[in-house]
Amino acid sequence: MKGLPVKFQFVVLGVIVAVMVGIINHGVTIAVPPLTEDIPEEILRTEIITIGRSPIDGKILTAWEYAELEEQLRTIPPRKLSPRLRHTVFLLRMRRILLQIFPFLDI
Repeated sequence: MKGLPVKFQFVVLGVIVAVMVGIINHGVTIAVPPLTEDIPEEILRTEIITIGRSPIDGKILTAWEYAELEEQLRTIPPRKLSPRLRHTVFLLRMRRILLQIFPFLDI
């Protein structure tokens, strides 16, 4: 392969590799028969889910218990932050914005 151009050498090498891979894989590929207990995907898509897991602790719940838990989580009011903590968070956000605009500030 010394006298051949470099591009042609790559083509020849690619053809040799493709033939080798084809020979190796020729008799090895086998199909596995489907299991008799497998449920087709079309049926699984239409199945109604009657159990679920709690988003809090992962326990298995019935559909009714899951709906009740979701309703409870929706109706719980959010916790109120103290005004002092709210002001501190505001100042930290302002500091971050100022440092993005003026990175040379030492604040």
